[in-house]
Amino acid sequence: MSLDLLKTLCETPGVPGNEDRVRDLITSQIDGLFDEVRVDPMGSLLCKRNADKPDAPRIMLLCHMDEIGFLVSHISKEGYLHLTPVGGFDPRNLFSRRVLVCTDNGDYRGVMNPGGKPIHISSPEDRKKVPAVTDFFVDIGMGEKAADLVQVGDYVVMDEPFMEIGDKVVSKALDNRIACWLGIEAIKGLGKLGRGAEIHVAFTTQEEVGLRGARTASYAIKPDIGLGIDVTLACDTPGVPEKDYTTTQGKGFGLHVRDGSFIADKELVREFDALAREKDIPFQRTILATGGQDGAAAQQAAAGARAIGITVGTRYIHTVTEMIDTTDLYAARDILVAYLSKF
Repeated sequence: MSLDLLKTLCETPGVPGNEDRVRDLITSQIDGLFDEVRVDPMGSLLCKRNADKPDAPRIMLLCHMDEIGFLVSHISKEGYLHLTPVGGFDPRNLFSRRVLVCTDNGDYRGVMNPGGKPIHISSPEDRKKVPAVTDFFVDIGMGEKAADLVQVGDYVVMDEPFMEIGDKVVSKALDNRIACWLGIEAIKGLGKLGRGAEIHVAFTTQEEVGLRGARTASYAIKPDIGLGIDVTLACDTPGVPEKDYTTTQGKGFGLHVRDGSFIADKELVREFDALAREKDIPFQRTILATGGQDGAAAQQAAAGARAIGITVGTRYIHTVTEMIDTTDLYAARDILVAYLSKF
């Protein structure tokens, strides 16, 4: 299967509150897949596939569009852009990065570095210090002219290409353009099946800063069943004890049982477990110690819903080298199609 769509999704910039380019791309890809498509006040793209019978169960797939990034918070007289993060960064992964500054009037390439002395004039003690995220700045090479091109509130994303290496895919923003891809491909895979349920695919906003778009979308839709589609950790790498792997790449999709935001519905866990075994779809049960995902918003909206997470294990998460195994990606697609086809 071609991953061209996933590549385009990952390389399209969109941080929390600025998902419009991603939303426009998705809109261009879903013609004819849904019976109703609308954009809610939070900017989430809400797509509905009608059921062919009354009183059908309402199933919601939650796929957030935003990626972690920065907003420009200050522009110095010399033209350096100071930033505030939108999403969780480990500053150890931010040194010497190429970035894209996105404005209403165009995009500008730049470089990100922390303030301070370079190696040739720094002391051994200087070199031991890890800067805070807010110590990093962006230089777009425009000097004083930067203030005429960039405004406070413009956003910054990492500028790195998508690539396939072996059985893996590497890119920035796999969290969570994977889910956007899965939301589209699952509905394509259904064909004429699944009309016994009212299916909603919500491409949500501002997940990385608190599941915000998913909360409002879930209150509007009031699902009976919520499927949080997301990445999770794959820490099957040197330096991590096996008990902390969360998932191992190549062993299938993650059947997400718990994280810091919700505990999955036990009957849904059993149902997906049995269905995956019946269809010979590889999977692994997953628990994440902290963090959260949009399935929690569906579970807790209005009078509540049964909810579960369907995830893809991702190495080096929240970096420009996020990596997935295509076996796990396709398994996630296959379980979604198998589950929705039952209705």
